[in-house]
Amino acid sequence: MPLFELPMPHILLYNPPSSASRKPVLPMSLLALGQILEGEFDYSIVDGNLVGDGVAALEREIRATGADILAVTVMPGPQLFDAVPTCREIKRRFPDLTIVWGGYFPTQHFEVCLKAEYVDYVVRGHGEFSFRALVRALRAGDRAPHVPGLAYRDSLGAITDLGTAPIPHPRELPDLFPYHKVEMPRYLRKTFMGNRTLPHHSSYGCPFFCNFCAVVNMVNGAWKAQTAEQVANVAQHLVKTYRVDALEFDDNNFFTAEARVAEFCERIIGMGLKLGWWGEARIDTMMKYSDKTWALMRDAGLRMVFLGAESGSDETLARMNKGGTASAEKTLEIAVKMQRYGIVPEMSFVLGNPPDPETDARATMAFIRQVKRVNPATEIIMYMYTPVPLAGELYDQAKAEGFAFPETLEAWIGPDWQEFSQRRSTHVPWLQDPIQRRIQNFQWVLNAYYPTMTDVTMSRFKRGALRAISAWRYHLGVYALPYELKAVQRVLAYQRPETSGF
Repeated sequence: MPLFELPMPHILLYNPPSSASRKPVLPMSLLALGQILEGEFDYSIVDGNLVGDGVAALEREIRATGADILAVTVMPGPQLFDAVPTCREIKRRFPDLTIVWGGYFPTQHFEVCLKAEYVDYVVRGHGEFSFRALVRALRAGDRAPHVPGLAYRDSLGAITDLGTAPIPHPRELPDLFPYHKVEMPRYLRKTFMGNRTLPHHSSYGCPFFCNFCAVVNMVNGAWKAQTAEQVANVAQHLVKTYRVDALEFDDNNFFTAEARVAEFCERIIGMGLKLGWWGEARIDTMMKYSDKTWALMRDAGLRMVFLGAESGSDETLARMNKGGTASAEKTLEIAVKMQRYGIVPEMSFVLGNPPDPETDARATMAFIRQVKRVNPATEIIMYMYTPVPLAGELYDQAKAEGFAFPETLEAWIGPDWQEFSQRRSTHVPWLQDPIQRRIQNFQWVLNAYYPTMTDVTMSRFKRGALRAISAWRYHLGVYALPYELKAVQRVLAYQRPETSGF
């Protein structure tokens, strides 16, 4: 054995801050990469949510480990806002470092990413195996590997795009993430579901093609899932190892297969696990579930389901290509059904859809009031319509109105586009005053009269005060100039799930 052995080249995985408050959220996308790097490559994870200065933390790690590859996961919004200046500065300090971007934003906007000299490669889609293949190629001296899922600049500066990565099947991956690579106790959070909540991702993709959803570009209608046994075993491990009492399933569509959900419920009940849990679903899918399955989900601790209601107009739902049997009537039906079982519906709505955003917004605001009448416990999350680069009627109409995405990363991190990335922007050509103000004012009134249950820091007094002050506006439908509500909500500040999560 040589006296001085050179260390194995190191890989850094960076998770940019995911919210302004830097709330610790388990970086599952990087743990997913880590699970296939284990045993073959030396790597470490730097979580921007846990460090004050991402650049300083990365520099320390690069100097300590001799890292030659930095992989960054990038969602639109706060992560993009951090990733751009951080990677630009790190590249300036370490010009020979290879920087790889992956995640939702680079998958959709890889050409814009590769215009930046500080982004060397983009991994498009679910890139676990694509990234490992890239690392193997780089270690072998191949800077232009032919690997599905990669995009990069060739020696002449032209962009090579090898398409989106094939989706790995979760059943072929290790059941457990390499949790030892992160400080797990720092990610345990108190939520409305429990005092020690962690997330898990049990499936990839969604079998539907809604044309406002970025997931379509990632998976093209595919859905691949762990077995119910695997999911139950993960839950049992998290309970035993970290004393977890709540799980947040961050799947794009956890409830796709009723048999899998029912078996999962039976297994965790049989294991004696006392868990509160949450997941995402389609309304028309869950309306097909049997009463037996609904009772099982209730008994297994299901607290809330996120449902993409999207609109109160069947015509708009059709333009969104919601598919299946999605309808406003089913939205009301599931609100009633979930009330019977004591499970809270969390419904998202997209307002201001072209071609007639004013009529669309008014109809959906009226429909939201209907939902609240049949089930007042329903959580409402409202977004402005923001296009994704996916062919379809909505995107085509947006382009016809003059909409265009920014052409540089620096433009993307401007204030207007930061709001756009989080689906809150009103700076879109088809949505003008006064309807954009009416939407915002309605949201102020709705959120005051029905404060979210997901903010566990809110006292009964705060909820009662907000409801009392906003009652006259809500009952009379007076939304204009809600200055008193803005003032009160600043004093009685609380988190909204669309901006802060649970």
